[in-house]
Amino acid sequence: MKTILLINDDGIESLGLITLKKKLEKLGEVVVVAPRKERSGIGKAITSSGYVKIIEKRLKDGSEAYAASGTPADAVLLALNKILNHPPDLLVAGVNLGPNLGIDDMLNSGTLGAALEAAIHGVPAVAVSYCKREFIDQHADKAKITEENLEFTVKFAQKIVEYVLKNGMPQNVDIISINVPENADRKKLKVTNLSYVGYGDIWTEEKEGYRIASWKLADYEDSNSETDIHVVKEGYISVTPIKVRLLHNRDALESMIKDIQFE
Repeated sequence: MKTILLINDDGIESLGLITLKKKLEKLGEVVVVAPRKERSGIGKAITSSGYVKIIEKRLKDGSEAYAASGTPADAVLLALNKILNHPPDLLVAGVNLGPNLGIDDMLNSGTLGAALEAAIHGVPAVAVSYCKREFIDQHADKAKITEENLEFTVKFAQKIVEYVLKNGMPQNVDIISINVPENADRKKLKVTNLSYVGYGDIWTEEKEGYRIASWKLADYEDSNSETDIHVVKEGYISVTPIKVRLLHNRDALESMIKDIQFE
């Protein structure tokens, strides 16, 4: 039986995690190790000071899970080194309640942070995000999302996961990032590039200071029709292949060092 490590950044009680778990259980043993509370926007951060506690708990469906007091990346590392007896066949992160698009989300999202941590340690990963067009009050609007709203997203994710478990990841792909717009049309699907356009001004000035008061798909900007941002804004499902390999120009640096006179 295949082992699937399931994690998220919206917290272990999130509807997105519970709804996805139901679908993935048809494909293998699902082990849930997730943050105890929401840790959105934490990226691949780990707890470098203080303690991370793991407690066993039961989810709303009665199944056992592990809740971590730390970050999504903490949860991945603890699962790989302390909880599981063998590496999982696949890590699945999600369903994230909100988009994960472009390079800023790639580096800032706790959902993708978990996927990155897994991929670094040789575990293939699939990240799944439900792209509601806007969150005006983030906590209240997330609470309004229903299992019915997520039904197509989890079915689509199930198909991708089923393929990967059977056939392995596509060549030179470490992470598959799935972004499904709300009210998605299953016929509108594109394989995309990760956008390298960063955030605009997402901060709101208030009496206490600046905060990200809302989150809107309209705030993402990229006119390149091949990118995840552009495609999702056009109402298409985006499937983005990601390779965890930072490119570097060693020859250029060697040339620079030769030109510097060190005394």
